[in-house]
Amino acid sequence: MKIRETIGKIPVVGRIIAYTRSRVFPGSRTYWEQRYAGKGNSGSGSSGRLAGFKAAIINQFVKENNIKTVIEFGCGDGSQLSLADYPEYTGLDVSPTAIKLCREKFSGDNSKKFYLLESAAENAGLSPADLALSLDVIYHLTEEEVFQTYMKMLFASATRYVIIYSSNYEGSQSYHIRHREFAEWITQHSSAWQLMKKVDNPYPYDTVDPESSTWSDFYIYKKIR
Repeated sequence: MKIRETIGKIPVVGRIIAYTRSRVFPGSRTYWEQRYAGKGNSGSGSSGRLAGFKAAIINQFVKENNIKTVIEFGCGDGSQLSLADYPEYTGLDVSPTAIKLCREKFSGDNSKKFYLLESAAENAGLSPADLALSLDVIYHLTEEEVFQTYMKMLFASATRYVIIYSSNYEGSQSYHIRHREFAEWITQHSSAWQLMKKVDNPYPYDTVDPESSTWSDFYIYKKIR
């Protein structure tokens, strides 16, 4: 066991570490707004070979399954979307800056719309789509309540399919990353949905090359009733 892990297990010290982390990390919503407002981007997963792989899988799925409308929860700065081929698209994000960036980037494209992701009640006016997307988002939802709300909104917003691209195991990696076994949540809370297919990514996470590798895989769900 590493020294850091051992120290963290000491009751008092562990509580101090947890308190410090909670004081430093402003929450997932604030973190991403500060990141985009500070000229940051959506991350390495939205560029290079990782983005190319994601685009190829989703674009093919959209074409083969006659998908007409797509809604994405966590559109970020639109980098990944630049590679997408969707008939109609609605992107949502918790960051006002990200939404502003996307609206500017795709200002001449009437097939794409962007909205700030608020509560389920505030976004109730949005129409459900054939396909709902969650790409490299779930492991960034560090707060339990945020995760629960997000998952409910994600599945409530799709009429046919949901595609999730994420890790699928429990564990914390850093202050803004919390891996979750989301498939178990779906089994318990969304019985109308069934895993149709899993697609492993060809670039599994490598500590030597973290910017061009990932712990995420595709999980494609289909509504069965």
